[in-house]
This record gives sequence, C-alpha cells and structure tokens, in this order.
Amino acid sequence: MRPSLRVTRGFSTLSFGAPPPAPNRRVVVTGLGAVTPFGVGVSRSWDALLDSQCAIQTVDALADTGLNCTIGAAVPRGEGDGAFRTKDWVNLKNLRAQEPDFIAFTLAAAEEALKDSGWSPQSDEERERAGVAIGAGMGNIQEVMDVGQLIKDRKYRRVSPFFITRILINLAAGHVSIEHGLKGPNHSCVTACATGSHSIGDAANLIRHGNADVMVAGGTEASLNEISVCAFSRAQALSTKFNDRPQEASRPFDSERDGFVMGEGAGVVVLEEYEHAKKRGAKIYAEVRGYGLSGDSNHITAPLETGDGARRAMGAAIAQSGLALSDIGYINAHATSTPLGDRAENAAVKELFGEHANELAMSSTKGAIGHLLGAAGAVEAIFSIKSLHHNVMPPTLNLTETTEEFTLNYVPNQPQEKELRAVLTNSFGFGGTNASLLFAK
Repeated sequence: MRPSLRVTRGFSTLSFGAPPPAPNRRVVVTGLGAVTPFGVGVSRSWDALLDSQCAIQTVDALADTGLNCTIGAAVPRGEGDGAFRTKDWVNLKNLRAQEPDFIAFTLAAAEEALKDSGWSPQSDEERERAGVAIGAGMGNIQEVMDVGQLIKDRKYRRVSPFFITRILINLAAGHVSIEHGLKGPNHSCVTACATGSHSIGDAANLIRHGNADVMVAGGTEASLNEISVCAFSRAQALSTKFNDRPQEASRPFDSERDGFVMGEGAGVVVLEEYEHAKKRGAKIYAEVRGYGLSGDSNHITAPLETGDGARRAMGAAIAQSGLALSDIGYINAHATSTPLGDRAENAAVKELFGEHANELAMSSTKGAIGHLLGAAGAVEAIFSIKSLHHNVMPPTLNLTETTEEFTLNYVPNQPQEKELRAVLTNSFGFGGTNASLLFAK
C-alpha cells in the first residue's frame, strides 16, 4: 500500500497500512568450531575442560618486561598435536592479508564449524541467503603499535599496503565471507568482552527476521602482548599475585581472586533456520531460544554491585525464550575472577532466580582458559551448547574457598553431570554492555 500524505497545521505525517506479520522463524545450532589455549578444535578443548586441565602459563614474551603480570593463556604454536599453524588455515595466495592471528584463528574456527555442520552453499541463491557475523574486541593491536613506531621513525615506506586491512575488526568476518562464498549479511560488532555473544545473538536475529537462512557467527581475539597487558594492568584488571603459580591465577568466585588472566582464540558457530536444517537432515545441537541485552549506564569498567544490568540481560533472554526460570539448569558465567565482577554476577543470579538459584549450577570456564576478551562469549557459548548436548557441566577451577555471599553450586574443580533442558551463558563488557544467550533442547 502506498503511504498517503496528510497535512496538519504546518507539518506533515505519513499514514501507513497495517505492518506485515512478524516472521516466526526458529534458529538452531548445527556446527561448532574453536581455537582456544588448549589448541585447535572443539573436542580437544571440551575434553581438556572435563579433565579439569588449565591452559594458563608464563608467557615468554612477557617474562622479562618488568610488567606486573607475566602470565596468560596463549594458543599453542608449533608442530605439536593440536598446535595452531597459520599456514594450515589461511589461503596462501592471501597470506599477507590473512596471517594476523585474529583473522587466522577465525578462519580455522569457521572451517571447523562449517565442516561440522555438513553444509556449504550449492547455488547463488544459497550463497545470498547465508552470511557472517564475527567480531573482535581489540583485533591486531600489536601491528598498530609496530606501525606507530615506524611512523615515529619516519620509515613510511616500510608500512605495509595491507596495514589497514590487517587491523580492521570486520576483516575477520570479511575473509570468512570471501573464502566460503557467503553473500548474505556481512556483520561485525565490537562490544569488548561481550562481542562473541552479541555476534551470535545478532546472527540469530537476522535469521529470525528473514534476512538469512544460515549465519556463521562468533568472536575472535589475539591481543596477548605487552601493550594490552600493560594497559589492562594499569586499569587494575589483571591478576598479579600468581605470576609464580600461573595455573592458580584465574579463580572465579574464590576468595583469593585478584583479577583476570588474558587469553586468546576464536569461537564460531553455524546457525540455521530450523526448517532449513531439518530439510537437509542436519545434526542439531541446540536451539537459540533467547537473546537478552542491557546496559549498566554506570561506569566505564565497573559493573553495578547489585548486578542490575546482568539481571536484566538474563531476564530478557528468558522472557524471549518463553521458558520458566525453573527450566534453566546451568549458567556459564561471565565471571572473570575479578573481585567486583564475580560478586555482581552472583548477586544478579540470586536476585533473578530467587529460590531456584539454589537448584541450578553456575560455573566459569575462565579458570581453565582465562579471559578470551572478544572471543570469550563465542567460545563459552560453545561450551554451554556442549554442556546441554552432553548433560555435563564443566568445572570452575581453583575454587577452594568462598566468602559468605557465594552460596550457590559453582561446580568447583570437577565436572558435574545433570539432565539439562536449557542453559544460559553470560558476557559483560567495558562500557556496561551485557549479553545473555539461552540455548535449549
């Protein structure tokens, strides 16, 4: 219907007919891929989690810097089993464009996720109905620092013509789109440590609203270097008490926690419209039932002590899902091992779930792999989906003693089995940005 113009007292308005019916499209997860501090591959990381292993070590490049944090959770390199080798995952014809780690990690995780899904576009129509939503928090910050030094030294001709495309956050998504022929939505968000979760949630919404039938979604990060560690240390965000005992440093909910441990990696999932997946006989891991977002409107780095923003994000995800609070059996917590952040999230869960908080379980896998920043939400979404699929909850490592407000089941140190119907995963970022994803069987 063409809009009609109505003039009233010096201004005009447009009169429209009834809106089109909202699409009711379900979204499911059919593929998983990851590069983590445990190595390349989802199964490798999942098995290590359930074995209560920890990937945090002294970082050689930080050892003699004089920084007050010299530990991290780096992706293993070299020729060992599960180690990441850039040449195995990039298009060698585009090596200079694709070799930055945040891009190369993404290509590896996307390759695994698509292979796991059993799907690839077979026609122009399918290519145009498939897209990408992959973001990062900081991206290739090392190259920014290196080129900055070249500029300072006036060595302009040594600056690579690929510099811009090696640092732009959206190039991780762009290269996945190019390599796999995905011509639908090409999206990249940057919301600090909530990036991976927002990317998956945004991708699910694009499918729900009919913009795509398939989305490759997730987050990536590769900023474990002097500039990032120095900056986060100056912000008093990192653990500094455990440099001599790195595997004890990340201890979510524990009374001795003193900050997070930085990690790196990438997580990617393949999302599909349910009927699309069903028609081709796809393996379905879970349904994306809810996606909640909120803003703290409080402080650039500190959450509200009440956890109000976290509570509202979780509540919004549950409301969208149509499920009851009692249907949630497990929460993969954002809990980064910071004194304030863990306390705020714990308060939010207690406030939202009431008595049911004592029945559910909540763990933080950051005790094992540290905080992957922009990749954290995506990798932890994968762990949450695996928990749901296998009815087992990964542990919170290094949890030996809590203060009086931590009264829930935090799955300390060993995995626990539990029949699960639905799970939540939380991601919160600087600037007060919050995201919760709800996956259900």
